[in-house]
Formats: sequence, structure tokens, C-alpha cells
Amino acid sequence: MNKDNFQGYKAEALAILQRFNVHVWDNAEVDTTRGHFSGKVLPRAENTDSKHIVLKLETGYNVGINIDTITDMSSTTVPQPVFQIPEKQFPYTEGLPHVKLLGTGGTIASRLDYRTGAVIPAFSPGELYGAVPELAEICNLDTEKVFAVFSENMGPSQYMALAKQIGKEIENGIEGIVIGHGTDTLHHTGAALTFMCQNLPVPVILVGSQRSSDRPSSDAALNLMHAMTAAGHGDIAEVLVCMFGPTSDEYGLLHKGTRVRKMHSSYRSTFRTIGDTPIARVTRAGVTPIKKEYNQRRKDKNVKIVPVFDDRVAMLYYYPGMKPEMLDSITENGYKGVVWVGTGLGHVNKEMYPAIERAHKAGVHQYMTLQTIWGYVHMFVYDTGRDMMAKGIIPAGNMLPEVAFIKLGWALGQTHDPEEVKKIMLTPINDEITEREPYNGYLVYQGGSPEVEEFIKHVHK
Repeated sequence: MNKDNFQGYKAEALAILQRFNVHVWDNAEVDTTRGHFSGKVLPRAENTDSKHIVLKLETGYNVGINIDTITDMSSTTVPQPVFQIPEKQFPYTEGLPHVKLLGTGGTIASRLDYRTGAVIPAFSPGELYGAVPELAEICNLDTEKVFAVFSENMGPSQYMALAKQIGKEIENGIEGIVIGHGTDTLHHTGAALTFMCQNLPVPVILVGSQRSSDRPSSDAALNLMHAMTAAGHGDIAEVLVCMFGPTSDEYGLLHKGTRVRKMHSSYRSTFRTIGDTPIARVTRAGVTPIKKEYNQRRKDKNVKIVPVFDDRVAMLYYYPGMKPEMLDSITENGYKGVVWVGTGLGHVNKEMYPAIERAHKAGVHQYMTLQTIWGYVHMFVYDTGRDMMAKGIIPAGNMLPEVAFIKLGWALGQTHDPEEVKKIMLTPINDEITEREPYNGYLVYQGGSPEVEEFIKHVHK
């Protein structure tokens, strides 16, 4: 038997397939001690065990079957695997806006390489049109793959390259920009581009998907349609994150790049504006502003691109019992900035004080943010806060920890003068620090209480 018919299968699992003469990509019937399963036999990722076979069920979901439970298998049909998304010529429509999609490696309109477990995105206009034909009704689309990395591998060099590319596209007269991005660090990139790309004349929309396109519950296509609508037809010329609003398919939300955070590992509605409301709601019919004030679309090409970043910045999440050597090691290794993520109103233990002083004397810029996520740093309330300010820590208002981390790296990319860095850090560019948080900017309800249970009966999650 050709080993290619058993892609990725090893030892015991391979023996089961050979015993029943079933191959990868066969449509198979599998009897087990736990019931009967029908589906397509998929390859295994190279780093997986040899105790399971994987079927893609008719529902589109994958299931792993322990070989010890298999009592019988049979192959029904042997179709050839499809390794490419069908490609069609993306049509040009007079009157539709011209949008550019910049790819970084997210899972928008993608397929899976089951041999490695990697996601392979559809990216040319033709591939995207083949996967999401509705895009042709929204805009005239060009694409360019800038990177091909997982979002955890995005960093300062990618932020700066994207900022420069955005400036180039605006100079070329583009009417909207969409950036496909993995969701895990999408909010970091949103903050970085907000600081690096100021006074935008067109929307810059970051979009991702929580679930890849081979899953029936994928949010990829709808998120992409919403993002293209916001980029091509929306009037909000800012760096925005576009993802699901509720977990249903009703609408998406547009969040400012400086006030958004990923709040759930798997929900499609994972992104939330923190300490404020989203800036707008978006459907395929258009963009409906929620906030009254925003930077409006213009017809000029004037934009301020500041693609700088000093990556010698760290974020320290305080925990009880933290030892001074945690900060000392950062100082000794030449770091120039630290964003503290403190407890309560912005606190760390007194054992850290000598290290804080040593870091300050060494020229390390230190700023305080909060573990509570919502709320403001208030370091005047208790002796602890006042003591830390005297030792060099500066409160960062209600800036989110990740945003403060990005902004400090961006500030240090421009200057190391303490007063200039402080001025940059504490002067809001796009609501990273706000004067107040509205009452409906903090909504965390707990199931079980009568009023919440009554509310849930009448609304979507």
C-alpha cells in the first residue's frame, strides 16, 4: 500500500486503517463501542498521537475516534482531496469603492492543511471571490500578503511595516483598508496602528475570525463582509476592530483600536470595547454609528505616519509575593520601560520598592495600569500609591495594560527624555485615556440573579 494513502498516521492507528483497507480522504462508516460514525477520514497532524483516527462528519465538525473502541470500518467512496479554494475572476463594478486587503496570516476565508494542522488562507481576489462571492457586491478588491504569521508572532517590526504600507496605500488613493489578522493579538496591533497612523482620511479595519472557514459556525465570511462594508462605505476614518457583536449572525461591532480587548477564548463575540461603548454597528447594509464623535472620512491623502518602536519594554503583572529580582532582571538586561499591571487602584507590595527605585535611577520609565481592566489608576488614595509615585511610577489613567505597553514602546521609539515620554504617554491620541467611563461602558452581569435571568430570556447572548 502506498504510504501516501495514510498521511500522518503512525503505528497503531495506521494498522487499523490497513486492517480495514480504509485510506485517508475515504468516506467511511465506523462502528465503535460508543456508537456509529460516518464521515471523511482526515490526515493527522505530524505531531499527534497514534491512538486516534479523525473523521470530518457531515455537520462539518471533526471528531477523533480512539482506535481501541473501533469494531468495524468500511470505505464507501474514495473522493480526491481538494487542496485549493475554487478561484473565480473578481469582477470590477463601476461605482463601488476600491478597498485593499492586507494579509498578515489570519484565518479569514481559509482551509486547513490536515497534515500539519496549519491554516492556509485564501488570499488572492479570485480565491476570496470563490470563497465569499458576496464581496463583489460590496467593493472592488485588491489584496496583498504582507506577512504570513500567527498573531502571536506579530510584533514591532510588523507594526511598523503595516503602518508604512497603510501610508503607501493612502498615497495611492485607496478608499479603505482591511487588515486580516489572527485574533489573539489583534488588539495589540490595533493599538500600535492607532498610534503610528494618525489623522487617517479613510477607514483602516482590522478583522479576524474565531473559527476557521472549514467549520459550519465560522464567523470568517461575515466578519470579512462587515469589514469590507466598513472600509468601503463607512464614514469612520480610524483604526477599528471589526468582529461579531452578539454570538448570532445579526451584526458586527466596530471598536476603537485603543479601547478593545479579546475577552473570551472561543466565543465569536469575543471582542469588547472596555470602559466605553463600541463606536458603531455594522451589517451588510451599512454602518450605524453608536458614538457621535469620531474622525470622519475625507477625500485628501493627508496622514501622519509615525512608524517607530523601542522593543525594550516589558509588562509586569503583579502577583502577591512578587520578588524584587523580577524587576531587577529587567533593569539589568537593558530594558527602558515597564508597564505595571497592579492590583486595585494600582498597587504592588512594599518588597518591590527598592527594585522600583533602582529601575528609576537606571532610567527605566515605569507606568501603572490595572488588573481590574475597567476603571482608573488612583495612586493618591493610599500610602502605597503615593510611595510608588515618589519612587518613579506614573499612573496611566484608564489606559488598558496592553495599550499602555504598546504606547510606551512607541513613545520610547521617539525619545528617552522622561518629561517628553510622560507627555506622549498621558496625552490621548484616540481615547486610550478618557475623562470618564460611561455607566454602560461597564456591563458584567452574573447569571443566577433574577433580573439577569429575566433579561437573558429576551435577548441574545
